[in-house]
Parts: sequence; C-alpha cells; structure tokens
Amino acid sequence: MKKILSGVLVLAMVLSLAGCAGGADETTAAAEETTAAAEETTAAAEETTAAAEETTAAAEETTAADDADAAEVMTHEEYIAADVDSHVVVETYVQAKQSWWEDQATVYAQSEDGAYFLYNMACSEEDYELLVPGTKIRVDGYKAEWSGEVEIIDATFEIIEGESFIAEPLDVTEMLASDELIDHQNELVSFTGMTVEAADDSGAAFLYNYDGSGAQGDDLYFNVSYNGETYTFTIESYLCDSSTEVYQAVEALEVGQTVDMEGFLYWYEGVNPHITSLTVAE
Repeated sequence: MKKILSGVLVLAMVLSLAGCAGGADETTAAAEETTAAAEETTAAAEETTAAAEETTAAAEETTAADDADAAEVMTHEEYIAADVDSHVVVETYVQAKQSWWEDQATVYAQSEDGAYFLYNMACSEEDYELLVPGTKIRVDGYKAEWSGEVEIIDATFEIIEGESFIAEPLDVTEMLASDELIDHQNELVSFTGMTVEAADDSGAAFLYNYDGSGAQGDDLYFNVSYNGETYTFTIESYLCDSSTEVYQAVEALEVGQTVDMEGFLYWYEGVNPHITSLTVAE
C-alpha cells in the first residue's frame, strides 16, 4: 500500500514539473511575440518619422522655391511699395554710370515703368566696361534710403542679353513745386525756361562744392528758379567731370540767364537733380 501511494506521489510530482515547464515555454513564447510586436511598432514609428521629415523637407524646399519665385522680378510699383531694408530684385536698363571704385559701381538705371539708383553695386572693372547705356541687367540687393534718396545697396547684378532701352527725358518743370515730382525720382528728366540765380551772397553763378570750399574738379552747385521758387541743382563730378561740356557750361553761367537742362532726378533733402546737359536759351 505504501509503495502504491509513493508511486502516485512521484507521478504527481512529475506531471507537476512537466506542467511548469510547459507554462514557462508558453510565457517565453508570449514574451518573444510581445517583443517582436514592439519592435515592429518601433520600426513603423521610425518609418512614420522618416516620412514626416521628408514631408517637412519637401515643404521647406517648396517654401524656399516660392520665396525665390516671389522675389524673382519686382515691378517698379512693387519696389516703391517695399519696405526700406527689404530684399529687392528688379530688371532695369543702364542709363549712365557715375563711378567705379574697388569693385563697386554706382549706376543710374531706368525701365519703362520707373528708375533706380544703384549705389556701390558689386562689379568688377571688366564688367563695368560692359555696362553701356541701354544694357539690361537684373539687380539683386536691398532697398535703402538716404536723406530722401531711395536707392538699392549691397547689390549684385547679371547682364541680360538681347534687350536694350534708352529713356527719353520727361519734362518735369511744371512738377517742381508739386508732390508728384518725387514719383519720378532717379528718372532722366528735363527742365525748360529756368532762370539762373546767385549761388551765394557774393553773386557768383555757381559754387565748387555746396559751400564754395572746393576747386575746379569738385562738384558744382548752382541755383535756378521757376515761378518764384529757387532750386539747387548739381553737376556731380563723378558723373560729369571737369572735361565735360556740361561742367564747363555751368562754369560759364551768368546770373539772370535762362537755361534748359537734362539730368537725373536725384534727391537730397528735397529735389537735387544731377544735371548732364545744359544749354543757355537764345
């Protein structure tokens, strides 16, 4: 009887151990399945993240492209409406060159819809020689203002082949005392029937420098009047030096003469045209 009972107990223990072993195997298998599922979830999350990053990158590229397209070429109206210090891109045509120094060029430019003053634009000496009147250029820079003069600074440019434009001077004599004159800032303009006035108390018809402190070769300043208002005009020596006809014509002026002029409608604390041509009326 004791032998039978012992056998039964041994058998029960064996079955119990077998059951434990089986349970352990099932638990391990379940854990492995859970781990595998977690790894699949992690992989899926990584794929989703990668896809999101690609989408973001694509969106940024699209935004950059849109921004570039938006700045491609501005009309003159858009340029005037742009904030000072903002990035501007325009296409325009060289009308005159004022100066070149240390790989920087200052240029008067104009399109059919308006004009620009390009100040110290990056330019090699070789490229400066290519900037003949009528040459079309694309200018990329920043809008600036100095004492009322609106200009483009920190600019680069590229020449656009195949097109040319030379502006005809716009007669702005009747606009001199009006608010609309500034709408033509930097354009090639003309003035007719203006009277030479004394440049200072000495009665001189012109001054070397604005205060008379200069000498031949410096800028010339002279006063002219129209309809009872007097204006100061300038011969910018970098634009028209002492060897030019207009420089010498101003040196020969006499108070009271009537003159017709052409030049660029520069601005300095008010209208201050840079004159390029002057004739005394018969």
